Amino acid sequence: MPGYETRQEHVAIGGHDYRLRVLADRQQFWDPDGHGERLGISSAQWALFGQLWPAGQLLARAMQDFDIRGKRILELGCGIGLASLVLQRRGADVVASDMHPLAEVFLAYNAALNELPALHYRHLQWDAPLPELGRFDLIIASDVLYETAHAPLLGGVIDRHAHAAAEVLVADPGRGNSAHLNRQLAARGFALEERRCALQPGEAPPYRGRLLHYTRGVPGGQA
Repeated sequence: MPGYETRQEHVAIGGHDYRLRVLADRQQFWDPDGHGERLGISSAQWALFGQLWPAGQLLARAMQDFDIRGKRILELGCGIGLASLVLQRRGADVVASDMHPLAEVFLAYNAALNELPALHYRHLQWDAPLPELGRFDLIIASDVLYETAHAPLLGGVIDRHAHAAAEVLVADPGRGNSAHLNRQLAARGFALEERRCALQPGEAPPYRGRLLHYTRGVPGGQA
C-alpha cells in the first residue's frame, strides 16, 4: 500500500462531472527512495501536485472552449491533470507533463476514473532539455508562478518546445509574479492578452484570477 492517503473530488466542466483522485491534504508525504528529494521536491512541496487548485480549474474551464483544431498541445506542471483530461475528452492532441514522481500514476488513474483513454505523459524538468518531446502549437499551465525563479525556467521551456508560431495560456491566481513571465515572453516575441477571471463561485470583482494568453506569429487567438 502507498504511504499516502487520497480522497475523491468532483468538478463539473462543460456538462461533464469529472471525478478526480487527489491527495487527502497538503500534509501528505511519501518519498521512500528519495526520488522526489533528488528532483528538488522538499517535504513541504511534495503534496502540492496532488491538490485541486482554483487556477487548475480555471485552466480546465478555458480548455473546454478553446480552439484546439489542428494544434499539438503541451501541459506543463499538470499535477492531477484536470485540464489535460478536459482536452482528452475533446479529442485533442495533448501531452501532459510534470516533474513529480507520482504525477503519471495520478493522471493515469484519473483518466480511467473518467472512462477516458490513457493520456500521453512525459516526465519533464524545466531545467533539463528533452529534445525528443518536440514542439507544440499551444503550451498551457496553471499556478506555475509561485516563485520568481519559475519565470525564466518557463521561458526556457517555451523556447525549446514552442513552434515559431505558437500560443501560451497560463492560468494565474494572482501570486504577483506574472510580470516576470510577461517580460520573459515579450523578449521572445510573444504579445500578451490578459483577462481577469473569478477563481471561486460567487467571487466578486476585482477578480484575483488571470488568464494570460500569449501569442506569437498567429492571428488573434481565443482564451
